[in-house]
Amino acid sequence: MEKRSFFRGLMLGLGTGLLVLIAFFFYISPVVFGIRMIPVRISQKETTGKSDNVNNDGKLDFEKINQKLATLQNVVSNNFLFQEDMEKVEDGIYSGMMAGLGDPYTVYYNKKDFKALTESTSGKYSGIGAVVTKDPSTGIVTLMRVFDHSPAKEAGLEDGDILYKVNDVDVTSEDLDVLVSTQVRGEEGSKLKVTVLRGEDKKEIEAEVTRRSIEVPTVAHKMLDQHVGYLSVAQFDEVTSDQFKAAIDDLNSQGMQKLVIDLRDNPGGVLSSCVDMLNYLLPKGLLVYTADKDGKGDKFYSDDAHQLDIPIAILVNGNSASASEVFAGAMKDRGRAKIVGTKTFGKGIVQTLLSLQDGSAVKITTQHYYTPSGFDLHKKGIEPDVVVELNKETKTKVDNQLQEAIKALN
Repeated sequence: MEKRSFFRGLMLGLGTGLLVLIAFFFYISPVVFGIRMIPVRISQKETTGKSDNVNNDGKLDFEKINQKLATLQNVVSNNFLFQEDMEKVEDGIYSGMMAGLGDPYTVYYNKKDFKALTESTSGKYSGIGAVVTKDPSTGIVTLMRVFDHSPAKEAGLEDGDILYKVNDVDVTSEDLDVLVSTQVRGEEGSKLKVTVLRGEDKKEIEAEVTRRSIEVPTVAHKMLDQHVGYLSVAQFDEVTSDQFKAAIDDLNSQGMQKLVIDLRDNPGGVLSSCVDMLNYLLPKGLLVYTADKDGKGDKFYSDDAHQLDIPIAILVNGNSASASEVFAGAMKDRGRAKIVGTKTFGKGIVQTLLSLQDGSAVKITTQHYYTPSGFDLHKKGIEPDVVVELNKETKTKVDNQLQEAIKALN
C-alpha cells in the first residue's frame, strides 16, 4: 500500500511538473487537455514580473496600456468563441481599475447603474421594506431588518435571512447600492422573486415579493416602564431625523427620565441625518470631523438650540456601522452616554460620488471620520463601556443586552 501511494504521488508530481513545462514551452504541443496553446507576440517589457505600465510618478502609462489592450482586442476578435458584448468589456475595464485599488467601497458605475442610484435616497420608494447590508469581505448580502407590515414581511422573509438570488440570479458579487437600486427597488406593484438562505443549515427558501411605495419606518419607540424610554434606529435615512425628534418629544411627554437608544444592526446611512439627531441631544460642541489624505476636511458642530439632559445608554453590536459609529462615538466622547453591547463594525471612511461627463460615475473613498476626541474608528470600531454578548437563546423572551443597558442608566 505504501509503495502504491509512493508511486501514485511520484506520478502526480511528475504530471504536475510536466504540465508546468508544457505551459511554459507551449509550442511543443498545441493542445493540453482541451486547452489550445497559441503564441501571442508581446513586447519583452510586457513579460517582466513587475509592470512596466506604471511611470516613475506612480501613474499609469496609458500609451503602453493601450498597446496591450489593442493586442488583447485582437486576441478576442480572432479567437473568442462566443459573441462578445464590447460594452460589458469596456465597463469591465473601468470596474477593474477601481477594483485594483483594493478598497471594497470604491466602485465604478456605468450610466444605467448611476441613473438608478441617483433617483432617490429620500426614504420613499417602491421596494420590499427591509434594511439590506453587505459584508465587504465575503460579499454576503443580509436582510438585517425586515419591517413590520412590509411586502418582505408579508412574503415570509425574516431578519437575518441571507439574500442569495434575485429573479434566479446570484447577487453575492453585486455592489450593494446597484443591487438595491436596480433589482430590489422598482415600479410599484411589480413583483420580484427572491431566494434566501436561512438559519445555521442555510436552508434555501424562495418567496415572491410585490413592491409597493413605502415610507421607511426607521425609528420605533416606546416606554419600557414609567421612567425609561426606548428608541431604536434601523438606519439613517433622510426621513430619520424628523422621526427621531418626534419620538424623543413623544417619550418626553410620557414622563421619560432615562433613555436607551438601540443602534444594533444599524448599517449607517446619511451623515447629515446623524448630525442633526446628535444636535437634538447634545449641547454646543464638536460632533465629528473628516480629513482627506492631505488633512483637509469638514467639522460638524452641535448648537445650543436643543439638548436632552437625562441618562442615556446606547446599544451597539458588530453590525452597527458608519453613521451608527459616528453617533455612538460622539455621544461617548462628549460624556453623554454609556455604550453597551459588543464592538461595532469599524467603518470610519467617507465615500464621494463623482459623476463623469459621459453619464457614468465613480464612488471613491476620500476621507476618514474622526470622533470628537480624534479617534479614527476605521477597522477598529467603538469599544463598549459595558461589554455583553447577546444571548440568542433567550432573545425572544429576555433581551439581556437591553437589560444591561437599563442597568447602565443608574
